[in-house]
Amino acid sequence: MTHRQKLGVALVLLAAFQLLIVFAGFFAPYGFATQDRERPFAAPTTLHFRDAQGHFRLRPFILESESSEVRAGADVLDARQVYPVRFFVDGAPYKIAGIIPAHMHLFGVEQTGRIFLMGSDAYGRDQFSRFLFGGQISLLAGLIAAMLSVSIGILMGGIAGYYGGWVDELLMRGGELFLALPWLYLLFAVRAALPLHISQWEVFLLLVSVMGLIGWARPARLIRGVVLSAKQRSFVMAARGFGASDAYLLRRHVLPQTYGVLLTQMTLLIPQFVLAEVTLTFLGLGVGEPLPSWGTQLASLQQYYVLSSYWWMFLPALLLIPLFLVFYTAADALQELYKTVTL
Repeated sequence: MTHRQKLGVALVLLAAFQLLIVFAGFFAPYGFATQDRERPFAAPTTLHFRDAQGHFRLRPFILESESSEVRAGADVLDARQVYPVRFFVDGAPYKIAGIIPAHMHLFGVEQTGRIFLMGSDAYGRDQFSRFLFGGQISLLAGLIAAMLSVSIGILMGGIAGYYGGWVDELLMRGGELFLALPWLYLLFAVRAALPLHISQWEVFLLLVSVMGLIGWARPARLIRGVVLSAKQRSFVMAARGFGASDAYLLRRHVLPQTYGVLLTQMTLLIPQFVLAEVTLTFLGLGVGEPLPSWGTQLASLQQYYVLSSYWWMFLPALLLIPLFLVFYTAADALQELYKTVTL
């Protein structure tokens, strides 16, 4: 498979995943805060296609537990309690991309039944629904932080590479300082300096801002190297000879040479910042309840009895592995394509 084909496959997979996240309310059978206290830590629901008589059914169905108290791994399925999976059903209201109100869900079962594709948590909340809604928080954090880092990086790297001299020395030494900063301890210090009772969205913005401000140094160094080479090109020298200003040269001739590096860095930084958000939220520094980020989903794994008894609580973490691999595959393909174009 060529690098262009690898990039195409990776972009299709990322686009499909982004579609699931943006329209999480439609693809999720329940709201992220919907609770069923009678079903804490319910095991993942099994979809059936054959009834008790062995007849095949085109429409999948689930079997409800005989007991009203659902115990993990000990559910006794009652064949008399059949709940067909229905498609395009009315359910909990939500907003598409946080703007357009809607209430249509892709699938669901009758109100008395529950379908938990990834099991439920301690409050009986559907893990699958919370994973989709949590992606809106975690991926948004990664995207905004990556855009902030790359924006600062292209500004600092472009100025350092184009002007050189003491400006280059000052900016790059400052970049090395940011690379050496222990960002985790910095976040601890920033969070400790703030009031304890602030809104979760304020915590989210603080988290994104700190991650973005700390992460600019590496993209800046790469962009500086491209600018150092680009400003020596013959067409740039000719434009300078015709009296073009520095701002014009940077905007029209030099910085466009860095777009390949920028795309590659964005693709690499997004999963890194997503993982940083998940880690910080897991440690209690990020957003908390009721916002359903991936970090809050994994926070229950800090308790030993959850680790030892409920294997499905690991599923959100396992699903992140292929997502990150797709991001890194896309970044690798972009880098190789960029090398081919520049040679």
